[in-house]
Amino acid sequence: MKRYRITAFFLALLLSLSACAGGPVPDLSASSSGGDASQPEDPPQKALPFTLAVYPEYSLHPALAGNRANLTLAPLLYESLFTVDASFQARPVLCQGWSASEDKLVWTFTLHAGITFSDGTPLTGQEAADALNLARSSGSRYRERLSDITAVTASQEAPYQLTITLRRPNGSLPLLLDVPIALGADDCPAGTGPYVPAEDGLSLTARSGWWQKNKTLPLQSIPLRAVTRSDELIYDFDSGDISLVDVDLMATNAMGYGGNYQTWDYPTSDFLYLGFNTRSGVFRTAAARRAAWLAVDRDAVATTVYSNHAISTLLPVHPAGGLYRPGPDSLTYDPEGLAAKMEELRLQGSELVFLVNSENVAKTSAAQLIAYQLEAAGFAVELKQLPFEDYTAALAAGEFDLYLGETAFTADFDLAPLLSSTGALNYGGWWAEGADALLAAMQGAAPEEKPVHAEAFFTLFSEQVPIVPIAFKNGSVLTQWGQLSGLSPVRGNVFYQIENWTVS
Repeated sequence: MKRYRITAFFLALLLSLSACAGGPVPDLSASSSGGDASQPEDPPQKALPFTLAVYPEYSLHPALAGNRANLTLAPLLYESLFTVDASFQARPVLCQGWSASEDKLVWTFTLHAGITFSDGTPLTGQEAADALNLARSSGSRYRERLSDITAVTASQEAPYQLTITLRRPNGSLPLLLDVPIALGADDCPAGTGPYVPAEDGLSLTARSGWWQKNKTLPLQSIPLRAVTRSDELIYDFDSGDISLVDVDLMATNAMGYGGNYQTWDYPTSDFLYLGFNTRSGVFRTAAARRAAWLAVDRDAVATTVYSNHAISTLLPVHPAGGLYRPGPDSLTYDPEGLAAKMEELRLQGSELVFLVNSENVAKTSAAQLIAYQLEAAGFAVELKQLPFEDYTAALAAGEFDLYLGETAFTADFDLAPLLSSTGALNYGGWWAEGADALLAAMQGAAPEEKPVHAEAFFTLFSEQVPIVPIAFKNGSVLTQWGQLSGLSPVRGNVFYQIENWTVS
């Protein structure tokens, strides 16, 4: 069998990682330097206006568009019933009140009265229902997120009410409703947001009739820089002609930015984890899975492999959220403890097939780190770095003992797709008595009751170890050095609380 062999370069990396374990949790609320972290020696010769990128050939529709730069503009033009803050709490925007049936299957939402779209059309329950129905239709980027919705209807008696009916209980439905409300399906439909596009599509202008009059916008006009290719976007940002971009710096084929810029990270629900084949092989037993947990240096993965653009986690919920409550006896990285467990369980020499997608450098580096620790403890590891199609095919066929996985949870942290017995992402086939019922109770609980149900499930999770949580990735906003302050971006809205910005 082909054995994994560590390179001299990677050994040097591992030595540098040893000081990273147990480091402090990064503070996502403050700005940090990116690119060239030093102050530019020579100040710019001219003050460039705050400018954003736009791809004129692509749609600006907030639900139907697919271009990332155009979607970055969406929160300036459109608003949603709720927004999700950095602690994964739902904050009402267009919605002023809501209630749910006792079984959490039927929800009623009441909108603020007096809100209009930029073309003067009043926002009523019917317009909101139409927008949400479009958002859950084929071709929408929100379709999968809203797949549990069976109907969205406007009230005939109350013009500012709408009702959402679900196929399974969800006590945290507002967390899924940060869906921009747009009027129709045109490429640039009217919205209720603070800005409107100019007729030529190359600038945004502050709305005089925006309903949130208590908020002062930092800019009355925002020029848009037309781009057609990703390399053009990079060049224009590096030269200062574009002031802000929203990026995933750890994505597969992530674009590289240069120059002098600041980085403002924000938490996402993109989850990195180690999965097991629980049907066959070494990791059929919870004891073996608990031993493997000790090989994962999650702090090193987050701080070094992911360059601090991730935050380590001991649970499959984000550490910034209210459900994150690791127990006092939670397992952590422990090479010596792993070696002792290997001897106790007589696992030395056990052969492992470890899968990772070869197309992402950060993932392969994280997998190499974990494989090294497993080999050092006595496992014989075959690390298979596969293209995505081959990787997913091998997972579906069960041709693995371990795999490094990534999934994007919804903001309510619905764990069923990954951990329920019928979950589409439960490649390892994990099942434990009572697990599905605990997951369903956690998902259906009201926010004030959810932590209790989460604790019950995580007690079983810690005993069974169906997966090993590693980290949640961050998104990143890059801005020209010193041009902006006061940013507090969140997932899906880099302009969150824009009224607190200062533009130099």
